[in-house]
Order: sequence, then C-alpha cells, then structure tokens
Amino acid sequence: MKRINKKFFISTAIDYPSEKPHLGHCLEKIQADVLARYKRLQGFDVHFSTGLDEHGLKIQRRAQKAGKNPQEFVDEMSRYFKNLWKILNISNDDFIRTTEKKHIKVVQKVFQKIYEKGDIYKGKYKGLYCVDCESFYLPKDLVDGKCPIHHKSPESIQEESYFFRMNKHQEALTRYIKENENFIIPGSRRNEILKRLSESLQDLSISRKTVKWGIPLPTDKKFSLFVWIDALINYFTTIDYPNKKFKKFWPVDVHIIGKDIIWHHSVIWGSLLLSLGLPLPKTILVHGFITSGGQKMSKSLGNVIDPFELIEKYGTDPVRYFLLREISPTEDGDFTYEKFEKRYNADLASGLGNLVARVLTMAEKINSKRKTQSAKLQLKAQNLVKKEIDKTWENYKNTFERFKFNETLGTIWKLIGFCDRYIEQERPWDKSERQLSVINDLLFCLNEIAKLLQPFLPETAEKIFKQLKSKKGKPLFPRLGD
Repeated sequence: MKRINKKFFISTAIDYPSEKPHLGHCLEKIQADVLARYKRLQGFDVHFSTGLDEHGLKIQRRAQKAGKNPQEFVDEMSRYFKNLWKILNISNDDFIRTTEKKHIKVVQKVFQKIYEKGDIYKGKYKGLYCVDCESFYLPKDLVDGKCPIHHKSPESIQEESYFFRMNKHQEALTRYIKENENFIIPGSRRNEILKRLSESLQDLSISRKTVKWGIPLPTDKKFSLFVWIDALINYFTTIDYPNKKFKKFWPVDVHIIGKDIIWHHSVIWGSLLLSLGLPLPKTILVHGFITSGGQKMSKSLGNVIDPFELIEKYGTDPVRYFLLREISPTEDGDFTYEKFEKRYNADLASGLGNLVARVLTMAEKINSKRKTQSAKLQLKAQNLVKKEIDKTWENYKNTFERFKFNETLGTIWKLIGFCDRYIEQERPWDKSERQLSVINDLLFCLNEIAKLLQPFLPETAEKIFKQLKSKKGKPLFPRLGD
C-alpha cells in the first residue's frame, strides 16, 4: 500500500434537481470519478464531492407545479441522482445538498465575513433575469433577445438588492488568470473569460426579495441569498469550512464543470475568494455538452437519452467507456445508439474481451509440466513485452495528467493491439520451447491492462484480476447482435 502524503480535492458542479438527471450529468461525474480513482491509486488522500443545488426560483416554481412544497420536491429528486451515481460506480466521498443545516451555517458565516469587510452594500437592481439559469443578463449578452443557454426570453426584474463589489477584484482576478495558464482548461475557454474581463465588471446582485425558497441573509431576513452564491459555497461546506479539514484540502485541485457555468466558477467564485483572502482553485476543467444525433437533447424532439435505461441495457462500464473514449473531455460530443454499439463491439467485445478470453483459454490448455525454454530466449521475450508496457505507462501518465481521458484510453487499447499482434507472431497455440514464456508474457500484459483500467472501468478491472487467478471466467463483453 502506498504511503499517503499528499491531498487532492476534486469536485463536480452540484446539479440543479428541477428535473431528473440526464446523460450530460453522467459525463461530468464519470470524468471526476476517473480522476479521483487515479489519484487514490497514486497514494493521494482524496476528497471527491458532488451533490445538489436545491434552492432558487426555478425549484420554487417546479415544486408548486408538482403540487408539493420545495423540500418535498428536492427530497424526491435527490433520490434519482444518488441512485444514478451508485449504479455508475461513482466513488464520491460526499454528496452535499444545499438544504442541509451544515451548509446553511457555512453560507451565512461566509456572507457575514464578506459583509464585515465592506464588500457588500444595499442598492436597487433592474435587469433581465433567466429563471432557468438563475442569472441576470445584460442586453448585449442575449441572442435575439433570448437567454444564450435556454433560448427563452428573460424576465424583467426590478427590486431592492444587496450587491457584492465584484468590480473591486477585477484587476487581481484578471492578473491571476493571465499568470496561471492551467486555471481554466481548455485554453479556448480561458480566452473567453479574459475577453469578457477586458470590459468593466458590474457589481453583482446577490440577494432576492421575492424568492422565498433560499437561505435568508443573516443581516436582513427579508432577503434570500442569490442561489449561485449559495451553490458555490458548497465547496467550502463539503470540507468543513473553516476547520481542520478545510485547512488541509483547500484550495480545490480541480473543479469539473460544464461550459455554461465557467463565468460563475471563475469570475464570481474567484472574486468571492479574493474578498475572503483565500487561494483560488488550481484548475477549472471545462467539458462540453452531449448532443443526440447532432441535435441538442430535448423532450419535444424525443431524443433525450435516459441514463438509467442505457445502463440497464448495456451495463455500467460500457457506458463509462463510451463517454470517456468517444467524447473529448473538453469539447461537445454526440451520442447515438449506433455509435455506442459500434464502439462497444469493436473495442470492448472484439478488443479487450476477446483478448482476455483468448489468453486465458490458451493458458488453461497449456500443460504446466512442459519443459520451459532457455533463459536467453525467455529474457528476450520478456524485454520485448516490458518495453511495450513501459511505453504504455509513460503515455498513460502523460495524457492523464493533462486530463486527456480519451487519449489515455487509446493508450491502453494500443497495448491490447500489441498483445493481439504478439499472439499472431508467436503462435502460442503451437507447441514450441517458447510457448510457456509467451503465455506468461500475455498473462503479465493482462495484469497490467487491468491495472491501467482501474480508474476507468473498475468493475471490468476487478473481473480481469479474478479471472487471472482462476484462468477461467465468463466473457467480459458479449458481442451485441450475436
């Protein structure tokens, strides 16, 4: 067991449970899970958090429409999310809900601290508000007069409000982003934020007088806190701000989020942290959206992919594999059942599954009492295989550290391809003095492949380890259509 001497804090965005989870939610959680598992295998003390953002006007309205009070509504919705992460084998250490008492206490403590620093003041706000985003927009940020994300006309809202002096921290935040290339990945998203920061920042309205489903301001109970400020502070609550665990794990090493909330995590969250005098996140890793057949998923088009049905039909690891291999970690990706089944049959059934079955079948048939080959020939074979495995591990680590999960998996499948070629070249089904050595090399490769797969396909890796001990087992991935 490796000695634990470093910490690693990774988080996903907390989901907004106005509806049941969809495939896009899965992508983010699987990416985070892979990274968390990888760091644990390296010996890091990992804290991996996810959860739900349960306040705000949208929840208030959805609950009312469903004939429930907001707490009943989010309690019911939370079960779908928790169950999905369980069947997807997500290894999160915490599932935080913003309606928890511990979170409300942390939020009010943080608000009070910023208020006492003079970074919060009262004024009046008039603006265009998208309920689905729970965000205000300037007219110039709208597309054809509509929200750029949800394509709906925003509501015009005018009310008294408390404001956070975001403009005060613009210069320091801009400097930090310029000096830290890995603060926002990929670089194209970083450039987007820097472009927006080239214009003067407006102070942020952080309270709502008409929204009752939210955390009351500790300084003025007539107002509730803007849901986004409430949500972002979850990253403090999950590591017990401001106590010992917080001091150990902050700053967060990686926030994994969608491209629609970069501004909130880089500029709003960054400004709040600067106000608190705390270090900013080391990296914000931004993923794209999943389309279905080239179109955005929507109920009206009938192309929404239910992740529960997908997993039930194909299994957990095939779903994890497709999302990690087929979709670039930082770009939009497309899902169709045709693409899924093609990738499944080619890579999992004919690739990994076939290799494991071939090698174990040959190993079982070989008479272990046969005379082994000379030490010289054995050394040559081992060196050839060892060189390929060493190269695989080097590429694996290099791509993993750059969050190129699809390329990391590609590296593993190159080793699978090497094993297939090695089998054809050495013909271990023919009796020869090297037969046993070749089989041993292949068994060693399978063990390494299982190690490499642990963060990505944990169930499959465990099955391979068990089959290597018994030299037999059921096919890992039965071919679809057979």
